[in-house]
Amino acid sequence: MLTSDENDFLARVGPGTPGGEMLRRYWHPVATAKDLTDEQPTKFVRVLGEDLVLFKDKSGRVGLIGDKCPHRNASLVYGRVEERGISCAYHGWLMDCEGNIIETPPERNDAIMRNVKATAYPVQTFIGLLWAYMGPLPAPVIPHYDIWVRKDGRRKVTVRPRLDCNWLQPMENSADSAHLEILHQTSIGGDKQAVNTTRGFIDDVEMYQYHTTDWGALIKTRTYKNGKADAHPLIFPNILRVGDRTQIRVPMDDYHTHHFAVAFEPSPNGEIIEEDDLPTNVMEPFKDPVDALYPVAKFRIKEVPEQDYMAWETQGPLADRTKEHLSFADRGVVLYRKMLGESIQQVQRGEDPWGIQRDPDHATIDTNLDESLVWERVGRPAGINTETIGSTNDAP
Repeated sequence: MLTSDENDFLARVGPGTPGGEMLRRYWHPVATAKDLTDEQPTKFVRVLGEDLVLFKDKSGRVGLIGDKCPHRNASLVYGRVEERGISCAYHGWLMDCEGNIIETPPERNDAIMRNVKATAYPVQTFIGLLWAYMGPLPAPVIPHYDIWVRKDGRRKVTVRPRLDCNWLQPMENSADSAHLEILHQTSIGGDKQAVNTTRGFIDDVEMYQYHTTDWGALIKTRTYKNGKADAHPLIFPNILRVGDRTQIRVPMDDYHTHHFAVAFEPSPNGEIIEEDDLPTNVMEPFKDPVDALYPVAKFRIKEVPEQDYMAWETQGPLADRTKEHLSFADRGVVLYRKMLGESIQQVQRGEDPWGIQRDPDHATIDTNLDESLVWERVGRPAGINTETIGSTNDAP
């Protein structure tokens, strides 16, 4: 178990918090590329405890700026986009994508334009998503993971329902190998029936193993009693790469999390495909009422993602880890927490945390994708539903 202070140290994400400062050293997706259009050029987003506005100006540039205008605090969601930036609907102050104030109607106030700047963060479009960097400059590069940069296939984006709990709960789940055979037993068995609901399919597993890499991942290996084994990464700090997809969990604040998934399907003949407009799907909530919390909210638990959301949210908006009792099977979770703590301390010393890439020409990072794609098709023990796992699973 953790103390209350240790829990806050790892889990909280707001400005100035240890965990929040560490997370600000990474690029995070904050919306899909299709969320901004000429008809709807602004979008409110909450990321790492900050209220922000995405906008696309009439020159095609995308900015991310503080929600409140520096003049009189009106929301810039209702701003008017222009060639040079976004103009506050209240008094017309005009700001560019870097947060510079370039007009101050009704008069020209040179002192304000020289000395006042709106909160603004860099944005780039990548694999169908809009990514933001909220840390100190110079910004690192978005890492070149194989599943994101390979050209021999197609990708699609899925926006999963907003998760009404702290980001660390789904990420710890991604280091918790044993839950697959128990929590998801009704979804993964196919024609095979579990002996009992207490153990699910856990007795098919010979062992779980964990190790870290120098490129910033926690590799989880599950070896079955039939000798088959699967290894895939939790990419630090907030990405799971399992099967044909990455799932990216972006903290909105201490109690809510964005959840994006990007799937990759290799072309059958190795054909190179240039992707411009990725298909995007938005999933419906897994609970009713959609804005309610446990125990008022009732979760569907038929499919794997629904089961995961139930397990994550019913731990509470921010899990109380002072009341947990870990065992040997939780060593992946313990290792992930160790990585978190070390990375936070590295940032406090002025160093880069795990997995930061600064060379824009760095080599493609092998996440063991090819082996995982084969595994999803033919690798699992007889009776395990590979089709269900490959298309829906969140965190085996």
